Amino acid sequence: MLLMDYETVIGLEVHAQLLTRSKIFCPCSADYAGAEPNTHVCPVCLGLPGVLPTINWQAMEYAVMTALALNCAIPEYTKFDRKNYPYPDLMKGYQISQYDAPLSRDGWITIPLNGQQKHIGITRVHMEEDTAKLLHRTPPKAGGETYSLVDVNRSGVPLMEIVSEPDMRSPEEARQYLIQLRDILLYLGVSTGNMEEGSFRCDANVSLRPVGTSQLLTKVEVKNMNSFRAVYRALAYEVERQRAVLERGGTIVQETRGWVDDKGITVSQRSKEFAHDYRYFPEPDLPPMVFSREWVEELRARLPEFPQARRQRFMTYYGLSSSEADVLTASRDMADYFEACLKALGVPTSKGKGHGDILPPLDASGQKRAKSVSNWLLGEFSRLLNATGQDISQAQVTPENLAQMLNLMEKGTISGKMAKEVFEEMFRSGRSAEEIVSGTAYTQISDAGEVESVVERVLAANSRAVEDFRQGKAQALTFLVGQVMKESKGRANPSLVNSLLRQKLEVQDEPSHG
Repeated sequence: MLLMDYETVIGLEVHAQLLTRSKIFCPCSADYAGAEPNTHVCPVCLGLPGVLPTINWQAMEYAVMTALALNCAIPEYTKFDRKNYPYPDLMKGYQISQYDAPLSRDGWITIPLNGQQKHIGITRVHMEEDTAKLLHRTPPKAGGETYSLVDVNRSGVPLMEIVSEPDMRSPEEARQYLIQLRDILLYLGVSTGNMEEGSFRCDANVSLRPVGTSQLLTKVEVKNMNSFRAVYRALAYEVERQRAVLERGGTIVQETRGWVDDKGITVSQRSKEFAHDYRYFPEPDLPPMVFSREWVEELRARLPEFPQARRQRFMTYYGLSSSEADVLTASRDMADYFEACLKALGVPTSKGKGHGDILPPLDASGQKRAKSVSNWLLGEFSRLLNATGQDISQAQVTPENLAQMLNLMEKGTISGKMAKEVFEEMFRSGRSAEEIVSGTAYTQISDAGEVESVVERVLAANSRAVEDFRQGKAQALTFLVGQVMKESKGRANPSLVNSLLRQKLEVQDEPSHG
């Protein structure tokens, strides 16, 4: 029997916790990380009888901003619904979510693919409340019964669900989609996007279809993926598992499977032979919401320039390489720091809009300074941040102080080698470059007379190197430059040292006419 060729079809459902101070329907703190179980709770999130939820409007703003960033349409009317299912992590026996009238529909996002851009459709972005957390325990004694505990701290944390169209055709496309989506959330500042901590969670729907047809085979849901790498590996495994079943003449079972990272496999968790009847109905305790066009446009105007547009602008406007632009724009804090430093140096930093403007390249002088700032951020600055486990937003070196240090280098007040020492002191103490350099041994010696006296001492003490240079050994000059820098403790202006050494060596080289 000829083996049929199959095409992969993947859709993703992403849940992102929003960075609000309080929960979505009550005033309890949403920052439960590290808290004792069941301490961030109240009658509302405990689901006690007779309590009434109220809407956290900040969460709604964040969700609408995300939807706008994903090019979604925002309807004027939206409402909350009750999604009924009897899980022990639902304190009320239902979840407040959205069903037939979500806050947004019909968006898209672009991902990089083989040097091109591919559109991935966004079905909807909607809001709901997070559930409590189940903690499963096994007694240490043999034969003891396992049991589960419920921590309600997470219950009611604002949870935004982003549902994609089944437009992804490979695990790599799914990985790129998640990376681009997470970057957008981080630039908006609406979520931490941390998969390991559970604030950014992903479920995947995976199916195959014969190439050339539109008929999907049975869909399988994959859960428990807590990193981009895990998503890629889990989907790659599941695609090959389904393909192998079909090629053996078997049938795919509709089910939910969990990813087991240490074994590199998916395992069956529960069958989904029938669609679950959640018995959705409008939430009677929350009024429908009507979004005015003016409010939506006000939120649209607050959107930042997003990573893809900013990356392209950094390359075309500042003349940076693609790798430099990638690293600088991976974090909004890093990209903002880069441009704040350029502004302090007097370099024009005209910003594009949310989806990027095509700007003419900066002049050569401006691009040179941009390259210098980039080199420092990606070199010494990143090295020290990594060594101390800091983020750039936590560093004591302000953009203005880094710009001040670069100006001192341009003026020749300090050399490149000195600048590294000055920068380390700036990073450690938070002092400015001028404060560190003033009255210390960091200042570069550019006085010709002072440098000349050091050069003469070095030439007198190294007659062998002088003779080697006169016999055509060019490396002797490098040795002599090094000796001058050593003698001056690195403070002599290197270009002046080279110039004076050549002058004196050439004079010694001239034949006598006496």
